[in-house]
Amino acid sequence: MLISRRFRAAALAAVAAIALTPSLLPAAHAQTSRADKPLYKDASRSIDARVEDLLGRMTLEEKVQQMVAIWLQKEKIQTPDGEFDAAKASRNFPDGLGQISRPYDRRAITQGPAAGAAAGTVNRSAEDTARYINAAQKWAVEKTRLGIPLIMHEEALHGYVAPGATSFPQAIALASTWNPRLQEQIFAIAAREMRARGANLALAPVVDVARDPRWGRIEETYGEDPYLVGEMGLAAIRGFQGTTLPLAKDKVYVTLKHMTGHGAPESGTNIGPATVSERTLREFFFPPFERAVTELPVMSVMPSYNEIDGIPSHANRWLLHDVLRQEWGFKGVVLSDYFAIRELNTRHHLFDNLGDAAVRALDATVDFETPDAEAYALLPQLVREGRVSQAQIDESVRRILKLKFNAGLFETPYVDAKAAAAKTETPDAIALAREAARQAIVLLKNDKGLLPLDAGKIKRLAVIGTHASDTPIGGYSDVPRQVVSVLEGLKNEGKGKFQVDFAEGVKLTKSRAWAADAVELVDDATNDRLRAEAIETAKSADTIVLVLGDNEQLSREAWADNHLGDRNSLELIGPQNQLAKEIFALGKPVVVLLLNGRPLSVKYLSENAPALIEGWYLGQETGNAVADVLFGRANPGGKLPVTIARDVGQLPMFYNHKPSARRGYLFAETSPLYPFGYGLSYTTFEMAAPVLATPTIGRYNNVKVSVDVTNTGTRAGDEVVQLYVRDDLASVTRPVKELKRFERVTLKPGEKKTVRFELTPRDLSLWNVDMKRVVEPGTFTISSGPDSVKLKSTTLTVK
Repeated sequence: MLISRRFRAAALAAVAAIALTPSLLPAAHAQTSRADKPLYKDASRSIDARVEDLLGRMTLEEKVQQMVAIWLQKEKIQTPDGEFDAAKASRNFPDGLGQISRPYDRRAITQGPAAGAAAGTVNRSAEDTARYINAAQKWAVEKTRLGIPLIMHEEALHGYVAPGATSFPQAIALASTWNPRLQEQIFAIAAREMRARGANLALAPVVDVARDPRWGRIEETYGEDPYLVGEMGLAAIRGFQGTTLPLAKDKVYVTLKHMTGHGAPESGTNIGPATVSERTLREFFFPPFERAVTELPVMSVMPSYNEIDGIPSHANRWLLHDVLRQEWGFKGVVLSDYFAIRELNTRHHLFDNLGDAAVRALDATVDFETPDAEAYALLPQLVREGRVSQAQIDESVRRILKLKFNAGLFETPYVDAKAAAAKTETPDAIALAREAARQAIVLLKNDKGLLPLDAGKIKRLAVIGTHASDTPIGGYSDVPRQVVSVLEGLKNEGKGKFQVDFAEGVKLTKSRAWAADAVELVDDATNDRLRAEAIETAKSADTIVLVLGDNEQLSREAWADNHLGDRNSLELIGPQNQLAKEIFALGKPVVVLLLNGRPLSVKYLSENAPALIEGWYLGQETGNAVADVLFGRANPGGKLPVTIARDVGQLPMFYNHKPSARRGYLFAETSPLYPFGYGLSYTTFEMAAPVLATPTIGRYNNVKVSVDVTNTGTRAGDEVVQLYVRDDLASVTRPVKELKRFERVTLKPGEKKTVRFELTPRDLSLWNVDMKRVVEPGTFTISSGPDSVKLKSTTLTVK
């Protein structure tokens, strides 16, 4: 997909025509609004009319400046102590600026390769961020020729990434809730906190389908299934942005990340090639993106760093133009990932200069370059050289201006700085963070009903594990106002009832700084000492809570060769299994709690722990939620959004594989350690086979499906009714099963509920040999159950 001779010739002809006209200069506009106000400043006019009026007034340089951002170069717009400097901004950016990357952070004061500033830097408070953004908007609106306001983008993977903002459970934990309604509430709060400070664009949600747990970014995803990812992604979008435009005053735009194949990198290493076919793209990786841009007014999409079939996504016109824009009808902006246009050269070796990279990215319809102007700073010269057309620039800027008008920034560019803090981490946000953590917890094992614990039978509780007191909350986080550790939560639980003792037991890394490049493991001698101390502490206890897992350095985004985050093993790091073995040997009741970002191969724990809980990263309310679940105030109802493999040799390991996969191994099993959709409860449920409203339908008809579920135990609890479909015979190979619907329901003891679903032709469709979406006549197996293995089925016939 190199730039063809025909394209170059057309571009040269277009620019030659431009050179004969004054169109590179501001157009003269006879049409104005009332009192000679420019039409684009008249809020009563349509957004399309305002966009065209403003576009016609802009110079080429002003247009290109709308296509770039600033981050590493923030010293060009602010004072040494971090205050926005209008005079400096005017000197360095006389033609304006499109956006500021992460205005909350203190880049250019302390440099470092972090999501925000360098490790250890204290970023801007709520009020400081709002004042900074207001000052920048005032400069853009009042000190630039045309007064075009700025986009302010921020990270918000599991809550707004900023000091004091509410930190919810990590994305993979949110997926474990299987609760889109809860997800929507969470991101409505994240949007409220962002907009209160002046941000208007979130670099979230991540709707990558993740198929390799070695990949350090799997924690940022909603798991391995395209339908679950799509449902949770759509819920996040509704929370962030709402369902209509223009944006409400407490909403922000979303940016879908990362299109696509990012979650199945070769060898499990970040940005590795996605060695997948077009059929696999369409069946597994496209659906969450397609649903989002066709069902909701999504206005921003970010391409992935990786390549597909030799074409990096930022240079892939078929992907971004033919599929995203033409096939799906996307009308918004394509926003580059950080430094991704540069990486067409430095990583992918397509070109030896930024000009060629800019030409290719713009041809692929990438509108914005982030985080700073590098390749796109060359666009005015590339236009004059005939390598880029004015029409290409205009199309991108038209989309960018529409984004800004729909955000209401021309009318209300400022926020109330003094009110920003009061809208952050409010009581409802903290309560929701706790509820989300409770719902995210997945009970993997509970021998002899050890859980929930009975406080009346405990005299001395030992809490063991470094992250019992030092709580990991996952990547793309800042520092919340409070983080409740497991130790703190259990100490609060024990007040007046039982004594709580703590021992570190094991230490994994010397630092937990996600942004630090080096990852140093703790030496054996230190861990030998800590383990011995922990065993002595545990000997005095009658019940033990053992906290194991990972931290933010052991599974993270590998954004550079000197900043790695992927692993070739799924085993617990360090002597954690040894610690567990010695704890189990004491013969006491032991609950093992995992806090981690990747699905870990915990075979030893699965076989030997009396009770095992997958907690992922549970956010700022970790300790309170864990206490709620361990002592029965909350009944765990989370389900795995990924398959947990027995070991790395089974990979790839996902439930919706093809029939020819998983034949078997010598001396090993093909079944997973825990299947997709799995999770236990303190109560029991009985789920019936699905009942079809009619056993036979036409190819273009819907079918209603009902599933009865009954709480057969003695406690109220949540169950997730999961509905799967299998196309029994088809013209192309089909997965052995595919999740098509689910619903999380709460039932009292003895209560029965009928859950109703409706399957559409799209749910039964496939991409045929001609790569057309069709429904083929035949039989389909419709299955329901509490996970992807324990299923009951019926048959649907399609004529």
